[in-house]
Amino acid sequence: MSQPTKSQWDFGELFPPDARRRVLSVSELTQHIRALLEKQIGQIWVSGEVTNRRTHSSGHIYFTLKDAGAQMNCVLFSREKVLQRELLADGQKVLLQGDVTVYEARGQYQLIVRAVELQGVGALQIAFEKLKQKLAALGWFAPERKRPLPKYPQRIGLVTSPTGAAIRDVLHVLQRRNPSLEIILVPCRVQGDGAAAEIAEAIKSLNSYSVAGSHRLPIQRFNDSTILDLILLTRGGGSLEDLWAFNEEVVARAIFESAIPIVSAVGHEIDFTIADFVADVRAATPSAAAEIITEGVFASRQLVESLTQRMARMHPRRQLNEHLQRLDDLQTGLLRQTKQGVNERFVTWRNLASRLRQVRPKQFLKQRREVLKVSQRRLHELAQAKVKNCKTSLAATESRLRLLGPEQVLARGYSITLDAATGKIIRRATDAKSGQNLRTRVREGEIFSKVERND
Repeated sequence: MSQPTKSQWDFGELFPPDARRRVLSVSELTQHIRALLEKQIGQIWVSGEVTNRRTHSSGHIYFTLKDAGAQMNCVLFSREKVLQRELLADGQKVLLQGDVTVYEARGQYQLIVRAVELQGVGALQIAFEKLKQKLAALGWFAPERKRPLPKYPQRIGLVTSPTGAAIRDVLHVLQRRNPSLEIILVPCRVQGDGAAAEIAEAIKSLNSYSVAGSHRLPIQRFNDSTILDLILLTRGGGSLEDLWAFNEEVVARAIFESAIPIVSAVGHEIDFTIADFVADVRAATPSAAAEIITEGVFASRQLVESLTQRMARMHPRRQLNEHLQRLDDLQTGLLRQTKQGVNERFVTWRNLASRLRQVRPKQFLKQRREVLKVSQRRLHELAQAKVKNCKTSLAATESRLRLLGPEQVLARGYSITLDAATGKIIRRATDAKSGQNLRTRVREGEIFSKVERND
């Protein structure tokens, strides 16, 4: 029997109903990729040619590192203490040490630069990478062979130069954090020809000393006990050539064969040597190594000190004293509040009394009488002033009227002729009719006349 043909709309195979299917967001996927890159690759050396270099206003340097087949984005942050950053110029072939990561905002992988070298100086770097690959294949770097450090070391071996800065930093930190720690120093050279052999021999000597207790070794002892808890191998920072003694196989073998756990603290935080990879613990700096070694004792001492302080705080006498002091504070506060309350009540009473005195009828009427007297006096003064002003104005108006009135005209010798019947002023001779009776006003009296025309 033939199988039925599947419909083109059957998405069962593309989208199975399995509830276990996991769907990632872009951010989650990018974070996974970043974690894988940083874990699987991490810090590496890479060579190539610089191109598209640009410096941001923040001081960060962005550029592309390329070769004949590929390219990658790189960034050198301004806060990184990287020497020879001037080598990052377009067209320059360089060796870069850095951390491979992902810039999640753009979803692109990039190299965060930690060190810069000219590619022509890479002979030692090539030798370093070859030895690193060889020893890694032998399992010398395997995490499972790394031994934990004792939590409370009492005696350690120290392999370093007796005149370098590293020993001063280490001793300063050890003295501050664990003064009782005993140190057995094997002085040796830490750079130059023959330094690697001396370092390896010093590690072997400490192992032999710890096991057999030989006093013939070139070791500076501080007591008769011969058991060492760990060995610290250290030196200060420098160039690749300066640190090369710690990149030789003879030193790596001595570390690998050591029966005593070894802490490697060579150079600065950005420096990595073969010794760091083989050692049981790698510290970023000599001071950091001293802090790692003394962490257990230092933390325990702080715990004891905190417990002691805590017990002192919990002592019944101290608690009683604190309660007594609290009682004094409460009593003082109570007295202060009582006194303040009395003062506030007194001020309130005084304010109310003052307001009551102000609203008493007798006092109120007295004040109103005084206001009334003042108002009456002002009203009388204003009325007098108003009458005076009116009289003055009236006199002035009267004077102007007199100047403009007809009496003043008549006083100057003029006369006014009017129609005796109507009182209409005769202004032109033609206005007078024959036989019309006229009345003429002069300064003193009136003259009556009759018009006669001789036309």
